[in-house]
Amino acid sequence: MKKQSMFVIWKNLPPIQKRILFTLSFVLPILAWCIISYVPFVWHPMVQITEVGDVSFYKQDMLVQKEVFYRENERLVRQGLKPAKGEPANPIYLPAPHTVANSLVSSFETPPRRPGEPWLHESLMHSISIIFWGFFLSSIFGVPLGIICGTYKFFSNLIEPFIEYFRYLPAPVFGALAVAVLGINDGPKIAIIFIGTFFQQVLVIANTTRKLDSSLIEASQTLGAKRLTIVRTVVIPGILPDLYRDMRILLGWAWTYLIVAEVIGTSTGISWFINQQAKYRNFDQVFAAIIIIGIIGVVSDQIFAWIGRRMFHWETHNEKR
Repeated sequence: MKKQSMFVIWKNLPPIQKRILFTLSFVLPILAWCIISYVPFVWHPMVQITEVGDVSFYKQDMLVQKEVFYRENERLVRQGLKPAKGEPANPIYLPAPHTVANSLVSSFETPPRRPGEPWLHESLMHSISIIFWGFFLSSIFGVPLGIICGTYKFFSNLIEPFIEYFRYLPAPVFGALAVAVLGINDGPKIAIIFIGTFFQQVLVIANTTRKLDSSLIEASQTLGAKRLTIVRTVVIPGILPDLYRDMRILLGWAWTYLIVAEVIGTSTGISWFINQQAKYRNFDQVFAAIIIIGIIGVVSDQIFAWIGRRMFHWETHNEKR
């Protein structure tokens, strides 16, 4: 039996290969991170002091540039003094994987530095609420408008030119205006998520609606169905699987605006936590918070994908054929 290539165009891979490749997509970047962190000759531009010797300004575990370390040791040797000792190290802003892994746990257990400040889990829940309300509100308006634009040429020509123009305007430029209108709390943050997703949502969903098989529309018109009936019974059910996938992608878009949105007005949520830890130079906790955001995004997307496979099981069947 001839062995099939993995690189056949449009050919679905066997489940075992999919699982292997899914695992490798995470393992390979982590492996590269480990090589950079643990292999001294790959990239270690700093030296971590293990013995200060006769250098007055060195401290134990201090990080110094290699050039400074070697130049200072040469000077000490020439003067007959005791040179310092150190080990190759990376800068403080690139912590090793095991340090970040420890911070993933300790960040949830470590209380805030000042009374009244939120814990990490409270910051995360606040960020999730911002994402939810911003995306929920944009979907209430964006989904129906996208379907209407994709169905009727009149509305497409009336609405989409302005939407096309507006989507090129960066959402953060409306931050000051949002604060002036909505105050300094969560209102402007939700508004930035709304602006960042609404205009893209309309265009993406309109394009998805236009991909519906036109023969379905023609058949319903032949049978005497009215316009609103066609939209309700043919267009919406016909695009529902693709619309669901679009919403999953657009939800990820909303997360990309989160950090910018949360620094508008009063700094809150996971962005506040990241900024605080960066201020204290706890970059291992900064990486931990970033990884947590990614984990939440990937896990939620996989849950939505699983739900979609059950809701639209005929789509999964067609893909396997």
